[in-house]
Amino acid sequence: MESFIMKCGILLMVLCLCSKKVEGKKDEVLYCSACRAIVEELNYSIKQVDPKKTIQVGNFRIAPDGSQKHSKVPFARSETHLTELMEEVCNHMNDYSLYVDPETKEKLYKRFAPRDGDPDKSMLGNLQHFQFGDGPDSSKSLKFACESIVEEYEDDIISLYAQEADHVVDKLCRDISDLCKGSLAFHTEL
Repeated sequence: MESFIMKCGILLMVLCLCSKKVEGKKDEVLYCSACRAIVEELNYSIKQVDPKKTIQVGNFRIAPDGSQKHSKVPFARSETHLTELMEEVCNHMNDYSLYVDPETKEKLYKRFAPRDGDPDKSMLGNLQHFQFGDGPDSSKSLKFACESIVEEYEDDIISLYAQEADHVVDKLCRDISDLCKGSLAFHTEL
């Protein structure tokens, strides 16, 4: 019986080590691009909200004197609005595809689809450098990566935006999540 328990323990330890190796082998281009796309989409969505719009937050308990403590914060960066945005952000990954830089041959997922009334911000002029299709480099993979990142780092993302942090893409994608390393970490065009 003791031998059986020891064999089970060794098997469990091997399985744990193997799962960590597989888990650590994330596609850096895919996950870094997904992280950057999340920041890009959230930045765009926040900018679309009227800066004068506020939401009432605070403690809804009644104090002994009968009063309640409330305060107003800008709606765009409120936890309520950010949570709503987080639920939808990965749906925008269909507007991205793998882009191969014609000079450096470096790969990165980029937005190719124009936004409403904003065609200059898209990559439509360079569509020949995008790789479209249902292969491993498709937007479905990017959406899955996005959902994984949102699930794991949602609190960090909301905190960064609520605090109106500067350089969110660097803080989230490089410092907090460590998803962008090497040359991918220095694509700071957002």
